[in-house]
Amino acid sequence: MKPFTWALLALGVVVAAAQFIPDKPVAIHPAVESQPERVGATEGPSGTRGLGETPPTPPAARGGAGRAGRAGRGGRAGGPPPIPPPPADPEISAAGAAVEQTAQGPRAAIEPGASFDGLGEGFTGRAFPGADKADETTAGRGGAGRGGIDISLAVGPNHIFEILNGNLAVFSKKGKKYDSTGKLLYGPAPNNTVFAGFGVRCGVSNNADSVVRYDQLADRWLIVVPVFARPPDNPQGPYAMCYAVSATADPLGPYYRYEFQRPLFPDYPRPAVWPDGYYNPTSTSDNLLPDVITQKHDCIADRSKMLKGLPATEQCVVIDGGVFMLNADVDGKRRPPAGAPNIMMSTGGTQLLKIFGDDGIYFYKVHVDWNDPSKTKVSAPQKITVAPYHYLCDGQLSNCVSQPGTERRLDSQGDKLIQRLVYRNFGDHESILAEHSVATAGTGGHTGGGVRWYEFRLNPARDPVLYQQGTYAPDGFYRWLGSMAMDRKGGIGIGYSFGGVPNFPGQRFAARLANDPRGQLTFHESVLAEGRASQTGSLRWEDYTTTVVDPSDDCTFWFVGNYLKDGATSSTTRIGSFALPGCK
Repeated sequence: MKPFTWALLALGVVVAAAQFIPDKPVAIHPAVESQPERVGATEGPSGTRGLGETPPTPPAARGGAGRAGRAGRGGRAGGPPPIPPPPADPEISAAGAAVEQTAQGPRAAIEPGASFDGLGEGFTGRAFPGADKADETTAGRGGAGRGGIDISLAVGPNHIFEILNGNLAVFSKKGKKYDSTGKLLYGPAPNNTVFAGFGVRCGVSNNADSVVRYDQLADRWLIVVPVFARPPDNPQGPYAMCYAVSATADPLGPYYRYEFQRPLFPDYPRPAVWPDGYYNPTSTSDNLLPDVITQKHDCIADRSKMLKGLPATEQCVVIDGGVFMLNADVDGKRRPPAGAPNIMMSTGGTQLLKIFGDDGIYFYKVHVDWNDPSKTKVSAPQKITVAPYHYLCDGQLSNCVSQPGTERRLDSQGDKLIQRLVYRNFGDHESILAEHSVATAGTGGHTGGGVRWYEFRLNPARDPVLYQQGTYAPDGFYRWLGSMAMDRKGGIGIGYSFGGVPNFPGQRFAARLANDPRGQLTFHESVLAEGRASQTGSLRWEDYTTTVVDPSDDCTFWFVGNYLKDGATSSTTRIGSFALPGCK
């Protein structure tokens, strides 16, 4: 055994047999309790009766608690990078090509239900309480009037909550409370507005990569905002993660706020709802580190205490040598069995070492113990064999998806599973959905990209087993950065970006019923947003989309993604809904 491995074992580190990096076994460190920061009233925003009556918080100065720490992850600062040549088309194995769906589904396309523009270029908000006391920059409209890559969407019984980069907005949803969908109720406002009066980290930071989730099990809202800079008075101090949990079912009401110190850079948070905690995986490094190569963090916040506004803790596990991970996120009202571990998954391969493919999806089991952190465990990764795949565009931050009239191509984030990792309990079986963007063999002599999707089912040992898989690639164009969900009948809906010359980038969706042939999206794809212009200022495109199921009927899918309007230089988000026949 190598000296490095012996040293890890001496520290109580689990060394996994499965490996993503040659000669570097995955190392899972013991859980560590995060240091909480109590820097203001737990319930807030301070001095108001809720978020909806809170004047926007002034944004942080750049270089302070803003985005400076992430500039290296894709050229967000200093203008667009030079345009490199596109990656070469990879050779797709026969086994990988065999799961490609190369024709549209035979069922008629589903017409979108509601459909309206969200945040992004051209967005103009109405006045809300306190907005008249703030200039355009403070009110957030400067940022909300531009496109962005970090999109998050959550839907509750009466509200639609969107986050784009550093801004949030809340819209009406037609139902018992409102007579129409898409009416702006609040915003745009900086993400840190919910933390107003809550210290100099959460209360000041207004970072992208913020995420909103609707916790259907509790009828509450969760907002997560990472802090990418060290404390203003301590250049070697910790980063932080900020959590806000609504005190009521109203997303415009008060929130319970929490700040936890993070010693490692908390990039790309993807919170997930599980009965015993809010699971929140992050990337701590996209750089080649000595003896580690890659490093990931899986943290769990004490959901039961946060829902009550009580002092809460967060436990974090460092995983060396793994690749980007997602934790299972509950959909529907049926909980997993009591005490069931959360399932965490990743792709294989390692982009940093130019390992661009694999034939497995890997899972970990995560168990948290709130009484004794030493009993919190993350299992070694285990492989689920799937059809071989090659990352679309060789992974993230590559010049890949073609656009009309420009050499600028768009990024695909092809190296990772894209949010969410959906869990649903049907009583007689439990399903987990995952998807990522892969290179395809193409049709008609044209290669492109497709959405590789999976349904796994848990066996009696609670191990996920492959039930079905497919790569949606009905032509030689690009379908990428998808997200998927499952309705209460087992139907699956997938939204994704669509593009490739001569098509401008836009948003489409496809679907299947529960008993349709496995691996097939049987409904012809539908158009949510037809692109009308190319994005020329940056290769970054979305980073991720979001698809969720409406809790009011547990049938309607809601999806958000980017597109450019005629003459636009920056993107707009489009929010839309669709439902499968026979569900309602």
